[in-house]
Amino acid sequence: MLELDRKVFGNITTKEIIGANPPALPDTRENLEKDLGALLAELELVPKINLEKLLEEQKNSENHINSRPGAMALAQDKIQLFNEYNEKYIQSITKKLQS
Repeated sequence: MLELDRKVFGNITTKEIIGANPPALPDTRENLEKDLGALLAELELVPKINLEKLLEEQKNSENHINSRPGAMALAQDKIQLFNEYNEKYIQSITKKLQS
């Protein structure tokens, strides 16, 4: 069973990604864009020692959202949007880890 109120990307919860509301376009895309900006700004303040944990948490969120990829009732377009923005965030964390 998925934890529907679990925050998976900034302030965005599981139910916002896999549920019918809000719609993928433009609402979910705008929410993901806004939260990505906030997450990237916060990333600048995260000490390097905490980046590994942050990266692991974000990968866990990705696994959580993608744990039922074949379920037709889920909002596949929103899951794809989540994956797109999550990948950008993971790449930013990895880049900061390597610097």
